[in-house]
Amino acid sequence: MLTTVTQDNTAETPPLPALEGGRYAFFFDVDGTLAELIPEPDDVTIPSHVLDNMQTLSTACEGAVALVSGRSIEQLDQLASPLSLPMAGVHGAEMRDAQGHLQRTTLPDEIATPLLAMLEKEMTAMPGTLLEAKGMAFALHYRQAMTYQPQVLALAESAIAQFPQLTLQPGKCVVEIKPLGADKGAAIKTFMQQPPFIGRTPVFIGDDLTDEKGFQAVNAMKGISVKVGAGKSHARYRLKQVADVYAWLDEMLLLLTQNIEQSTKKNTVGKGSRL
Repeated sequence: MLTTVTQDNTAETPPLPALEGGRYAFFFDVDGTLAELIPEPDDVTIPSHVLDNMQTLSTACEGAVALVSGRSIEQLDQLASPLSLPMAGVHGAEMRDAQGHLQRTTLPDEIATPLLAMLEKEMTAMPGTLLEAKGMAFALHYRQAMTYQPQVLALAESAIAQFPQLTLQPGKCVVEIKPLGADKGAAIKTFMQQPPFIGRTPVFIGDDLTDEKGFQAVNAMKGISVKVGAGKSHARYRLKQVADVYAWLDEMLLLLTQNIEQSTKKNTVGKGSRL
């Protein structure tokens, strides 16, 4: 199911990375990875059977499963309910570890207040665009107003020119204004220094430009990076669509079940039966 990305149009299909016999930490983007992309971000859902699989995977990995997204942790909790997972929200500007401790980067009022006023004024003048204020970051959506893409990008560039403490993060039909130093690669590196992730091999699955630093970080740790969809990427493997992510999860859990059954037959317990 996984295909290599040495070329964008490659037809090669290398073997599925061997996930048995090792200890892995799983990181998942949400939109375009665990959930289908749709015009209205607020209407996104993660299917219940996928959430069930995520819970099973988390239990098997002793909790080493996290969501790493551009969404806020509050939004992620709503999407992942009833699961309570470690999370990096707003590209790592806010993080919740496996013990539930929350860290959040905030923007000072002297930046947040005038920036919000400027963005609201300019985005209102572009019908069909959407401004999403996340507290410590701002997402400028233009999926339903593609003709305004140049103006939205110019607005975002103007914003960071005024506030050099901020940087841009382009995505699919969106550009985000966020604090410098907050990215998915940094978030994954932070998680990998904490229990229960420490000492494991990272696996990161994402679909967007916002995930590229995550892929690079995982590659540097000799992990498994997986891009969902088309386009150039630093990821070493590729899945064509969200449905393939679901199928891969099914395959991993089937492998896990088989490993447990084999271990039970051999009267072994513990680490050998876990991903």
